[in-house]
Amino acid sequence: MADEQVLMVSTIEALVEGKKYSTLRDVLVTMQPADIAELFEEIDNSKLPLLFRLLPKEQAADTFVEMDSDQQELLIRGFSDAELKEVVDELYVDDAADIVEEMPANVVRRILQQADPDKRKMINEVLNYPEDSAGSIMTTEYVTLRPQMTMEDAIKHIRRTGIDKETIYTCYVTNNNRVLIGYLSLKTIIMSEDDAEVSAIMGTDIISVTTTDDQEEVAATLSTYDLLAVPVVDKENRLVGIVTVDDAIDVMEEEATEDIEKMAAITPTDKPYLKTSVFDLWKARIPWLLLLMVSATFTGMIITSFEDALSVLPVLTAFIPMLMDTGGNTGSQASVTVIRALSLGDLEFKDILQVMWKESRVAVLCGVVLAAANFLKIRLVDVMLMGNSSITVAVTFAVCITLALTVLCAKLVGCTLPLLAKKLGFDPAVMASPFITTIVDALALLIYFRTSMTILHM
Repeated sequence: MADEQVLMVSTIEALVEGKKYSTLRDVLVTMQPADIAELFEEIDNSKLPLLFRLLPKEQAADTFVEMDSDQQELLIRGFSDAELKEVVDELYVDDAADIVEEMPANVVRRILQQADPDKRKMINEVLNYPEDSAGSIMTTEYVTLRPQMTMEDAIKHIRRTGIDKETIYTCYVTNNNRVLIGYLSLKTIIMSEDDAEVSAIMGTDIISVTTTDDQEEVAATLSTYDLLAVPVVDKENRLVGIVTVDDAIDVMEEEATEDIEKMAAITPTDKPYLKTSVFDLWKARIPWLLLLMVSATFTGMIITSFEDALSVLPVLTAFIPMLMDTGGNTGSQASVTVIRALSLGDLEFKDILQVMWKESRVAVLCGVVLAAANFLKIRLVDVMLMGNSSITVAVTFAVCITLALTVLCAKLVGCTLPLLAKKLGFDPAVMASPFITTIVDALALLIYFRTSMTILHM
């Protein structure tokens, strides 16, 4: 915790102890909701209801959205029905739906009971969409205009309805059947003549997503086209909601965290690390560890099958860890690069030959440098300094040639597996370091022993 936050926490606690509630309120109203929520994490839970009640209504709702689910549940259980209704009324539909998803059933019932009928209906509609879809993260609070409106009518409409909308910077034009036919920015509305009609000025090159589109694709759309919001339509092109840029940022963070966990062979979890129990961490990790342990059996089988060669020249054993580690590292470099390019939309399966050709050339350059450096290291350190006479020039060449070939194979495996996984409908992040390392370890041993037997005539 930063020194400034420590000082703020101690100040807040001192004001609470001194019952200086007026001063406390003056301090809190100057802070951003996200900063207040972060501050609340360091405050004793027994003081939270008091502090929360000191916040103005709108700031309280914004802060509530930023708080973690455990603290939200604590506050909800302590709210009177009137207080809960006040908070729920201030929440945007998508935020309310996110909170409902995190709460136990009895808390959910209280939230929905205190929501007005229209909001309750909208929350339920959002909750009915598939998880991780555009429909599940959209809000139904947006500004719509009719094509026959004038700019003067549009401004009046925005003033009358915009107070309850999540954003008014982009307004969407729909016909009587709610079909999306255009859009207008607030800047365009303000800068146009009062008697100009919406239909004459609106943009028709609409960028939209459907309710079933993956949330990661929605976030990518907002990023690609630099949008503040993207409209969400159903199969009949009827406007049903919008996804705003703040929701897209949350999705990007969530997806990046999920990819990192998958790349480390961990089942993704929604909870922060410190709030995840030891048992939950064990459940997230042990299946992958068991799978990788079993798959590593192939490595042992390869070593066993070449026991005779190792017994003839035991010194070969000393280079196995270096070859396997180098292969795993180079394969991981290629896989992580390709996985990132896939997530950004820079690569598709049709690019696989280009990727393989590029990684092959990279592998040749890396392999030559690594082999040359390894040759010098073996001759200078292992032979001359350490006096290991059993490492002949032929053994050195076998090790270095194996190293170069392993790098080539590792790069090709690392770049192709994520692309194949994507083509087959799997998350490419699964084909990251652990799986690549396991496969490359086996390949490295096969190459090593075959190369050694050929060069050393074993």
